[in-house]
Amino acid sequence: MIEVAGLTKHFGRVHAVEDLSFTVKPGVVTGFLGPNGAGKSTTMRMILGLDRPTAGTAVINGVRYADMKNPLREVGALLDAKATHPNRSARAHLQWIAESNGIPKTRVDEVLGLVGLSEVAGKRAGGFSLGMGQRLGLATALLGDPGVLLLDEPVNGLDPEGIRWVRSFLKSLAAEGRSVLVSSHMLSEMALTADDLVVIGRGRLIAETTTYDFVKNSSQASVLVRTENLPEFEQVLREEQIDFRQETDPEGRTVLVIDNQTTDYIGSLAFSTGILLHQLSERKASLEDAFIAMTGDTVQYRTDVPGA
Repeated sequence: MIEVAGLTKHFGRVHAVEDLSFTVKPGVVTGFLGPNGAGKSTTMRMILGLDRPTAGTAVINGVRYADMKNPLREVGALLDAKATHPNRSARAHLQWIAESNGIPKTRVDEVLGLVGLSEVAGKRAGGFSLGMGQRLGLATALLGDPGVLLLDEPVNGLDPEGIRWVRSFLKSLAAEGRSVLVSSHMLSEMALTADDLVVIGRGRLIAETTTYDFVKNSSQASVLVRTENLPEFEQVLREEQIDFRQETDPEGRTVLVIDNQTTDYIGSLAFSTGILLHQLSERKASLEDAFIAMTGDTVQYRTDVPGA
């Protein structure tokens, strides 16, 4: 279990993390989300003792990382997939870490097999693609068979098959009772992978909840309507004081998007006014919708999109 309490980190006048508290429980995958510059990497570094907090504490199973006698056997981390010597082979990279931490050499081939690198174990890490480097980073994190894992963007550079493999792999690790904290900008993937979420913005906690509840409470489903009597139905909606907006579907047709309503109600309204609908469907809320709704005010760098 990871427990963060009042964690704060200031770099001069920059408040990277501010009074942050959350818990990563065993047996689940916890997604760590936030816009660029939100403080995710800094928080992970403080949990691992790489950055000293300005205030607050971060403990793993009740102990600070710096106080652990055999840290690799308790905590595995992947913060930078490129943190390998380019001239060492994948096997040699893992062997020196194993030997320096009292981990049996047999474990090296085990983790290489787990991450699918057995066939390239003798090749230099400097020649690896980013995806292969991510797999080697995961192997390093798993070397001590730890009960806690911290992974920063572990699917970067992976192809769809690799991303799917990581998803299943992380779920299987959590199912063994491990605590898994994983950050990612791939929100669609986090929706499929994470059981719980910790969402931060500008270094502060925005939400700590289950993925299901975050989506449910932070965004809303919409009713999609398409009709040849568009002006007439828009007037009906205005008379009923129902908000709507127009969007264009992939086929270039105008669709009305109506929030906070049900298909039953909108369908009955159209029927009662004699307006024929060619489409009446529901668009369910997504993690991306919820994330944008909850973190929109905390984005550090914005891009103005024409027409937005």
